[in-house]
Amino acid sequence: MTLAAHPAATLPAPRSSVKHLPVNLFGAVMGLSGLSMAWRGAVTAFGASPAIGDAIGVVAVLAFAALAGGYLAKWKRYPEAVRAEFSHPVAGNFFGTIAIAILLLSSVVGVHHEALGQAIWAVGTVITVALTFLIAGRLFRGRTEPADAVPAWLIPGVATLDIAVAGGTMPMAWAHEVNLFAAAVGTMIALVFFKMIFSRLVHHDPLPAGMVPSLIILIAPFEVGFLAYVNVTGHVDLFAGMLFYFGLFLFVLLSWRVFRRPVPFAPSWWAISFPMAALSNAALKYAGHAQASALAWLAGLILLVLTVAIAVLSVRTLHSLFTHRLLAG
Repeated sequence: MTLAAHPAATLPAPRSSVKHLPVNLFGAVMGLSGLSMAWRGAVTAFGASPAIGDAIGVVAVLAFAALAGGYLAKWKRYPEAVRAEFSHPVAGNFFGTIAIAILLLSSVVGVHHEALGQAIWAVGTVITVALTFLIAGRLFRGRTEPADAVPAWLIPGVATLDIAVAGGTMPMAWAHEVNLFAAAVGTMIALVFFKMIFSRLVHHDPLPAGMVPSLIILIAPFEVGFLAYVNVTGHVDLFAGMLFYFGLFLFVLLSWRVFRRPVPFAPSWWAISFPMAALSNAALKYAGHAQASALAWLAGLILLVLTVAIAVLSVRTLHSLFTHRLLAG
């Protein structure tokens, strides 16, 4: 038996390196945290066990700890790779996923330890505002290519909205004004960027196959906006309902584009998780307000789809990690 008879045997195994840890993998923490919050909402809506949301929350915290440790190691050992990722006109926006993950974890942790949850939220708020200034502000340098206007651009705006989503129950006297500031900034950034991205999708070439899953991010400004608006105003009204329903319409419309044809698994697939989690949380909250059985069924269906999607993404990610593909150059 010779190597020539088995060409595959001559190929070296993929070499994993923390240098290739993508920042967009923090989207997994966002999705897991959002799923934890959704299952907590299901306790009131459907009588689900609180242990389900708590268990998912533990997984979210552990995932963040692992990713944060890995990315800090990447920053220390390969700072040029981190700088290149941050400076990239598309990939740089995914640094907002770190900030969103911290904000959502404040809600996950705050249920069991209020003071710690408040501290995490305060840290997440500072990081989010700083990143929003850096990432959104660099667009004013000019010479931005229209083709670079992709759904990932919405992440800084959504990150700012998440300050109000996670901070709605904060008791500090200054928290309301911070939430109002965040909702205002996030809303305007999301509106401006959404228009630019929509124009790019209509007038330019379709997104590359690897970026197709990120289309689901387009629903985030409306569903996260719904949650932020309800937290700031304290009630669900007609405008909130319009945000929810338009986000739902976009999800149905874009799902056909995203899921109708197979796209090879990559960490970019986690881009679908948090927008879907925001939709699930919004559906549960809106169904509770409307008290309509059809909406309750819809909220349950969305939660089921979200749970299955994140389970599949988790299994695929772990398989990719253990087969040395996830961090391969």
